[in-house]
Amino acid sequence: MANTPQAKKRIRRNARRTEINGARVSRIRTYVKQAESALAAGDKDQAKAALQRVQPELARGVAKGVLHKNMAARKLSRLTRRLIALG
Repeated sequence: MANTPQAKKRIRRNARRTEINGARVSRIRTYVKQAESALAAGDKDQAKAALQRVQPELARGVAKGVLHKNMAARKLSRLTRRLIALG
């Protein structure tokens, strides 16, 4: 148990940050799933629009420190390759 005021404040701050970061990651996952479902359906226009929504979300996740840079780059690259493969 935290004994000092600083440790108690750190616990409160960590709880707030965990909640905010969880919401950020969830939002990013939602956008990625929308893009993946559009790609799976084979709808090129919808997939392209979804991919344009995913890109800034992934970049924001990296900037905020909730995603690793390489993971975001890999995900974007794979989604882009699937879009190109649609033709």
